[in-house]
Amino acid sequence: MAKAFTPGLTVTARASYRARRILPIAGEVTVKAGDRVEAGTVVAQTFMDGDVFPMKVASALGAQPKDLPGLMLKQVGDAVRKDEPIARSKGIFGMMRTEARSTADGVIESVGESTGMVMVRGPKVPIEVRAYVAGTVVEVLPGEGAVVEAAAALVQGIFGIGGEVHGPVAMACAGPDEELDADDVTPAMRGCVVVGGARMTAAAIARAREVGAAAVVSGGIDDQDLRDFLGHDIGVAVTGSERMGITLIVTEGFGSIAMAARTFALLASHAGRTASVNGATQIRAGVMRPEIVVPLEAGGVAGEGAVVAGGATAGVLEVGTPVRVIRDPHFGVLGTVAALPEQPAVLGSGSKARVLEVAVAGGERITVPRANVELIEG
Repeated sequence: MAKAFTPGLTVTARASYRARRILPIAGEVTVKAGDRVEAGTVVAQTFMDGDVFPMKVASALGAQPKDLPGLMLKQVGDAVRKDEPIARSKGIFGMMRTEARSTADGVIESVGESTGMVMVRGPKVPIEVRAYVAGTVVEVLPGEGAVVEAAAALVQGIFGIGGEVHGPVAMACAGPDEELDADDVTPAMRGCVVVGGARMTAAAIARAREVGAAAVVSGGIDDQDLRDFLGHDIGVAVTGSERMGITLIVTEGFGSIAMAARTFALLASHAGRTASVNGATQIRAGVMRPEIVVPLEAGGVAGEGAVVAGGATAGVLEVGTPVRVIRDPHFGVLGTVAALPEQPAVLGSGSKARVLEVAVAGGERITVPRANVELIEG
């Protein structure tokens, strides 16, 4: 039987999910192998050096840089508070002295005899890495972090905005083809992962942020609504670092596209359970998909065949495989592979490409380039 390989999205009721949680610099791991953790559990922590605040102290005192060390009231290593005097001029006969005050809280890091500058290092910045998903610590990476594993339902989306959040799943729409509007979002959804059906409207996004929802997940979004929400066009870089007060994930694509019925049913079956959501997306090399992860068990590890958090997915195309078309003119169409012709076909543009036939609703078959589809894995 003919087969081919193509990238895919995972939509599955049960997966062995592993989240590798790593500090950006060396630090302390606060858990041990076998520990049960919740999504918000701190698994590793460290401190990064604070910002440096340079001050032209010699100039402020009207002194020569070489005289600065003798005018300092505070020395290297001393803690200072903002607006606290750190140097004082000699003045005239001990009178008319000028003071220089610190512009920030911190520690005196250096006093420059050649530059006349004083550097204040701001307070250290604490960094905590949390588990992200409720599960079991299966590996500790000394000084770096830990690996958390859980049996979970997993839904990967097409595109997302915003970082990691978690909260109970709250169904806002009755069906996968129902548009998510502001009236569907209630104050009771504060802290929740709000699940819509088809397009999430700009009003729904604004309302969800207003009530304090953790995330919104729906089938589609209008590209103009997304630009208005962000305040700029989205580029090709990795998303996920936006600080918009809410995480957004679309499962199907841009426009008024209904959420796949299987995806909607899976999320609905976990209404009320805590889901971990990450909107980070990268479409090009090193593919990352936004995801909704719903841990299934209260304890224990999930077993073999782990899905690595943030990893790329790929799979086999064969007759009967469920797929989604990801380019025009059939963008967003769902179906199953009906045939995989061995010979390249001439496309409308006049170029040749390997194609496949997709059986869609109503019995119709469409022919599309193999590069224009992705698997819906489950």
